[in-house]
Amino acid sequence: MANRMILNETAYHGKGAISHIVPEIQRRGFKKVLVVTDSDLVKFNVAQKVTALFDQAGIAYQVFDKVKANPSVDIIKLGVEQFKQCQADCLVAIGGGSPIDSAKAIGIIINNPEFGDVLSLEGVAPTKRKCVPIIAVATTAGTAAEVTINYVITDEEKKRKFVCVDVNDIPVVAIVDPDMMSSMPKGLTAATGMDALTHAIEGYITKAAWELTDALHLKAIELISRSLRAAVENDPKGREDMALGQYVAGMGFSNVGLGVVHSMAHPLSAYYDTPHGIANAVLLPYVMEFNKDYTGEKYREIAKAMGVKNADEMSQAEYRRAAIDAVKCLAKGVGIPEKLSQIGVKEADLSALSVDAFNDVCTGGNSRDCSAEEILEVYKTAF
Repeated sequence: MANRMILNETAYHGKGAISHIVPEIQRRGFKKVLVVTDSDLVKFNVAQKVTALFDQAGIAYQVFDKVKANPSVDIIKLGVEQFKQCQADCLVAIGGGSPIDSAKAIGIIINNPEFGDVLSLEGVAPTKRKCVPIIAVATTAGTAAEVTINYVITDEEKKRKFVCVDVNDIPVVAIVDPDMMSSMPKGLTAATGMDALTHAIEGYITKAAWELTDALHLKAIELISRSLRAAVENDPKGREDMALGQYVAGMGFSNVGLGVVHSMAHPLSAYYDTPHGIANAVLLPYVMEFNKDYTGEKYREIAKAMGVKNADEMSQAEYRRAAIDAVKCLAKGVGIPEKLSQIGVKEADLSALSVDAFNDVCTGGNSRDCSAEEILEVYKTAF
């Protein structure tokens, strides 16, 4: 069986990477940009770090700043309409997962109008044409949306999030500049960082994992584990290593999928508007416990990548426990709550959440096959 890898055409990393956005727009011949972002990034002058470069270079643009956390079907439709009205020919997404995911959906629909209802994009949609070219500027170190073929939309009417997987949606250019992340508050830095760790661990143990993605995921676990605490304290080196680590995780999981942590996290955002990173961070150790007997020797490598000493001398039970405990320790160290009850989840909803999680596209990739009833038990343990 052949293993597929899909990555950006071009990616720029490190301090000052943002300076490459204007030359990329110019050399590709784009005439007008629709900037997709959120109102907070405009309010706190983060988006202006990009639009100021457009002003200096005389690049025409409009700003669509209606994106909210967990972007909805209606938000995507608004973005599609603004793109048409302003007659743009490319998208620049500035933000974390929500703006970049929104740009992907907007760009796909513009070039594949038969999917204009948005809902039909769920799963692996049979789109025929590449989306409008996207340049993705990451402002959080977590989702890696700038390098993935996935995006997530919220169906507010049915209170559910749905995952879209489309080889035609990947941004042509990714800008991963730690300076664009320096204004992230501690809580958001911690949540998005744990989201990145979840990507790396789930991608490493998913059924589709193979040697190349294993190497990427282990490196990502190492980078994230050693740098997240420093990034939360806004240390420049910590920021830079986190920016790289989350991107490397994205290179891997985008091509092999995820697992039940994400399946269980998606309904929490749909029901309660829970930040995705927080949901993943709380659930990760409980799902690792659930999966541990279906992971071979991989937890030993996770433990080693997270800095656990003498993991090679441990028994299987010991290194599996060490890997889970290392995740718990990191999460606690950056202020992540330990239980779902602490983040507003209602016990009465657990059964319905379990059904939605079981039906999520990520469930099929989990290292351990599971039922809705088994997912419910994990929810109860995490509650």
